[in-house]
Amino acid sequence: MDWQALALSLKLSLATMLVLVVLGMPMAYWLAFSKRRWKPVIEAIVALPLVLPPTVLGFYVLIALGPSSPLGALCERIFGHRLPFTFSGLLVASVLYSLPFAVQPFSAAFASVDSRILEASACSGAGKMKTFFRLVLPLSWAGVLTGLVLSFAHTLGEFGVVLMVGGNIPGATRTVSIAIYDQVQSLDYTAAMRTSGLLLGISFVVLVLTYSLRKVRLFP
Repeated sequence: MDWQALALSLKLSLATMLVLVVLGMPMAYWLAFSKRRWKPVIEAIVALPLVLPPTVLGFYVLIALGPSSPLGALCERIFGHRLPFTFSGLLVASVLYSLPFAVQPFSAAFASVDSRILEASACSGAGKMKTFFRLVLPLSWAGVLTGLVLSFAHTLGEFGVVLMVGGNIPGATRTVSIAIYDQVQSLDYTAAMRTSGLLLGISFVVLVLTYSLRKVRLFP
């Protein structure tokens, strides 16, 4: 068992989930309530990772973060090092790749909140931020939880994107899915079976807990 790769995958999944909370919720709120004519364009951009081959997305992220691109040069000045083949680069790629798995459930949950409640809140003088934290977010908790779990589980099993952007550096960018690939390549099927079984078990338990919690009613 490659515990180092498993720990790195769990760390990457948790970091990706937290970043998506910060970036994904404002984006999902805008998608849920915006009436802009170009909203479908943003929706398509958010959903692109669902249909793009992971290697294609990984290739574009690798080029975008490379030293020859303006974005890559800017990131190098900010972070003091190049992002490709580092944990930071993996995090950027994972956030982009898991974006629809968080934003779409968030957005659907926010949009399902009764508009009369929002109108009553506005009439009482509450601002959008106050309405969001006191009404929209509590009433959307099941969808938010689903988005968080899906983004975590999806990141845990990433392969193509992380391989393209991070390579296979033990202790730095070697995730558990790449470790399984290496074990199969070296014909160590016993280790691959053990690691795959653990990953399957973690994913299954996480999903069971999610579906169980979704049945719990926070508000009567």
